[in-house]
Amino acid sequence: MVKSKKTSSRPRQAAAGPRSLTRLLGLFEVLAKSSKGLTLAELNALLKSPKSSLLNLLRPLVTEGYLTYEDGRYWLGTSIFRLSASIMSVWNFSSTLRPYLEELAERSGESVYIGVLDPVRNTVTFVDAIDSQHPVRFSVPIGSMAPLYCTAAGRTLLAFSSEKYQAEYLRTVKFEARAPGMMSTQKALRAAIAEVHESGIAMSINESYPGSAAIAAPILGADGKVMAAIVIGGPVERLPPKFPELAPIIRDVAGRASGLNARARSAAVTSVKKVG
Repeated sequence: MVKSKKTSSRPRQAAAGPRSLTRLLGLFEVLAKSSKGLTLAELNALLKSPKSSLLNLLRPLVTEGYLTYEDGRYWLGTSIFRLSASIMSVWNFSSTLRPYLEELAERSGESVYIGVLDPVRNTVTFVDAIDSQHPVRFSVPIGSMAPLYCTAAGRTLLAFSSEKYQAEYLRTVKFEARAPGMMSTQKALRAAIAEVHESGIAMSINESYPGSAAIAAPILGADGKVMAAIVIGGPVERLPPKFPELAPIIRDVAGRASGLNARARSAAVTSVKKVG
């Protein structure tokens, strides 16, 4: 009987771990689909899990920064986005783009990086980067996030996202002063997005951080949807004078990274507004 009890208890103990893991993954999945966060009651209904069990799961995740708790609602936290960025940095997507990033670093002589859209937080997350060899350079840590409205990468992602996403973003965006050159009105941002979509590149000077500048271009998928932004960044004293020579370089690298020939890429740029 003792042996039988031990044998029968093992499957239950073994199942407890997978159940907890499944609950954790389910939690991240439902929160990733909610731009407004979820209450404990909503999580309870969606995950069909007792509130007491959920609280035991939620509290340490909030403490460690994997979730944020505010006004009775739970949101994905910065730690989970850093983890996601780290995963993406070794994912095939990033590995495929790495040679193009290395080429851009060599041809520009500046720091280069790749940013992807986080539609939940409405930010750009940087998933790969190569620092310049200059003693004075601009550096972006992998996994760091920045607003869309004041970064070249962010405005690139906005310009080539769907009209629906753009409209919702412009309707709800809140500008926070970061640097002296930053635009701070919806009208200015809307005009900037239109200009980026027309020219195929975005530029920022003294907007995201004082003394920084950047130029970015979109990397498009075969379906014409924007996958990422590829960026050159540097000090404001050095980079803007080089924009005229850097623009054709970043267009060339981004175009080839997109996996489209010149004619197909041009058609994709024209029609991407209709996607989504």
